[in-house]
Amino acid sequence: MKTYRIALIPGDGIGKEVIPAGAELLEALAAADGGLRFEFQTFGWGGDWYRAHGEMMPADGLAALRGHDAILFGSAGDPHIPDHVTLWGLRLKICQGFDQYANVRPTRILPGIDAPLKRCGPKDLDWVIVRENSEGEYAGVGGRVHQGHPIEAATDVSMMTRAGVERIMRFAFQLARTRPRKLLTVVTKSNAQRHAMVMWDQIASEVAAEFPDVRWDKELVDAMTARMVNRPASIDTVVATNLHADILSDLAAALAGSLGIAPTGNVDPERRYPSMFEPIHGSAFDIMGQGVANPIGTFWSVVMMLEHLGETAAAARLMTAIEQVTADPALHTRDLGGSATTAQVTAAVCGRVRGGANPGQTGC
Repeated sequence: MKTYRIALIPGDGIGKEVIPAGAELLEALAAADGGLRFEFQTFGWGGDWYRAHGEMMPADGLAALRGHDAILFGSAGDPHIPDHVTLWGLRLKICQGFDQYANVRPTRILPGIDAPLKRCGPKDLDWVIVRENSEGEYAGVGGRVHQGHPIEAATDVSMMTRAGVERIMRFAFQLARTRPRKLLTVVTKSNAQRHAMVMWDQIASEVAAEFPDVRWDKELVDAMTARMVNRPASIDTVVATNLHADILSDLAAALAGSLGIAPTGNVDPERRYPSMFEPIHGSAFDIMGQGVANPIGTFWSVVMMLEHLGETAAAARLMTAIEQVTADPALHTRDLGGSATTAQVTAAVCGRVRGGANPGQTGC
């Protein structure tokens, strides 16, 4: 029997609801597959931890996570704490501390989802966005001076290194090579940003020479937003900077039906450290505690986690169960236009993982 140690960090808001649902689903999977076992350790870091301790996570938090096989993360964000404190104090501290330099966000229209692009079929929107996750616009380089005075100034410097760009480009080309269409779009803004983004383009061209079997093109980020709406079938795999991919991936999730169903993986491709998987929907405090949060984004993130761990058969079994549930409008949560609860959706997916329907159950 293979045992995996999974760190659970629910974080803030609805993260406290969907991450326990993700753990329930893994337990249901283990019960259905006698060869898998999961050991969970929950870390109560986030806004509540900050109020009690003055920090989003302990100074030795990375050491506590290091021995785990993967991390399942909920969200970071609290209306009573500045956003830059919650983000840099928890999520980015883990991403940068474990050099999870590849942020991978698959997007496609799941069965039963009424996506906004009415002329777009499911096969026309099947993308993977690769986001550089360690430098660029979110490198943390900058500062503020003369605060409160008329001459106050602030800077945020986009820092790109050859090593950082080369490795994310190589990761993206390798990923594109594994997909049927073998097509990669490199998103840029080198017409206006004439230093770092020009280097980004040049390195893309250099790395492309290593992958003659992969077709690639280049698109300015502003034009890319229109292309995603008007020509979705022309896109397959995408690579973009930290900021550009952050924005484009939210647009992609909205075009596919809801941010509530979208997953992501913060990956260390070299596997030196545990990688972290999370839904992209954020803390959503406006629906916290109502039991209506969509757990599908978390479940799909679990699929990505299992794939990363090499459990491809288990991942496929879980993805099939997810698609069976989204195909049923009676099991759509509020964000998808339905009235199903978090517990009902969780129970339905768990039931299908076990081999039955059981939509009326209240838990796994």
